[in-house]
Amino acid sequence: MNLYSEIREIIKIQPFKDENNIQAYVTHYLHNSGNGISGYFADPAIKYLSGYDFFKQKKLDLEWDIPFPSPRKPAFSFIDLFAGIGGIRLAYQKAGGKCVFSSEYNKFAKVTYEANFGEIPFGDITVIDEKSIPDHDVLLAGFPCQPFSIAGVSKKNSLGKQHGFLDETQGTLFFDIARILKEKRPKAFMLENVKNLITHDKGRTFKVIYNTLDALGYSVHYRIMDGQYFVPQHRERIIIVGFDRAVYNGDEDFLFPELPEQKPAIRDILEKNPDPKYTLSDKLWNYLQNYAVKHKAKGNGFGFGLTDLQGVSRTLSARYYKDGSEILIPQKGQNPRRLTPRECARLQGFPDNFIIPVSDNQAYHQFGNSVVTPLIHAVAKQVVKALNKPHG
Repeated sequence: MNLYSEIREIIKIQPFKDENNIQAYVTHYLHNSGNGISGYFADPAIKYLSGYDFFKQKKLDLEWDIPFPSPRKPAFSFIDLFAGIGGIRLAYQKAGGKCVFSSEYNKFAKVTYEANFGEIPFGDITVIDEKSIPDHDVLLAGFPCQPFSIAGVSKKNSLGKQHGFLDETQGTLFFDIARILKEKRPKAFMLENVKNLITHDKGRTFKVIYNTLDALGYSVHYRIMDGQYFVPQHRERIIIVGFDRAVYNGDEDFLFPELPEQKPAIRDILEKNPDPKYTLSDKLWNYLQNYAVKHKAKGNGFGFGLTDLQGVSRTLSARYYKDGSEILIPQKGQNPRRLTPRECARLQGFPDNFIIPVSDNQAYHQFGNSVVTPLIHAVAKQVVKALNKPHG
């Protein structure tokens, strides 16, 4: 017996019920058996697995019969923080990397992540000791945007206290990225966030982030990139890439990818015969039209987004499950419809063999929170290219 699907049933893997991270330890251990990294997860995993025959017989050379197994001979290692459903992991695996640690707070996202990667992410990153995270080449994180309090920082600096950047980011989720970078010193990192991170809190948020990464000894490169060059969706996100200055030479080593010349069209991702349940009811359609008229009269731009099938859609958001108003597909002779979950997956560049094991509402929320995977893959290839350059 060496199929992950069979082992999954035997040891009762339940990503929705992993309050103490036991199954996260187990799946991480199984993924890293024999490569030296398993020691980070060994004690809880071995204790959990010790009663099973396959483990006693040391049959751990599993065949990962999941949609997206790790490469058998990876070119580099990475960790996946604020992992969501694994959009960034998907891109970096495709670029030849192996994930050696993942963390995600949302229990529904963990279900989708495990179904596709055979791994349950650890939970709340704020309570995970940075020393317990395996060494890795690249840190990846699509972290939430939060304001920082800068009160008292100048006073601490005047007193000669070191590492004031950690004090400055304390209480935010970016702090957890900073402390892991400081402890593990990966060669590179890539962070993804909303476009408004640049202007958030009058620019103070991004200033703290930039200065923190710089103080940690990394060259920092950033660019706002639009997903519409890779998928039929207008989706602007900031991508922040950094390299250890002790090894790499800044702009000489890394360049953001060039954008494709031809944009895709939303018609290319639509299902041929979508379920009628995705068609808007008369009540909802009338409400959205009246709502748009009311706000237009006030000079506001609020309203539904009836999509041109030859063009690109608006940005898919996590609130799409509420009414689907930002992206509506016109239908001849009937009310428009919302996208199906599979179409949302395609709109973010996920391949069709990506498993969607959750309800429609959860799927909408998950894909709305995810990334444009082809865009991230384009960046990943440039990161790997820089990592592979000879340095002396």
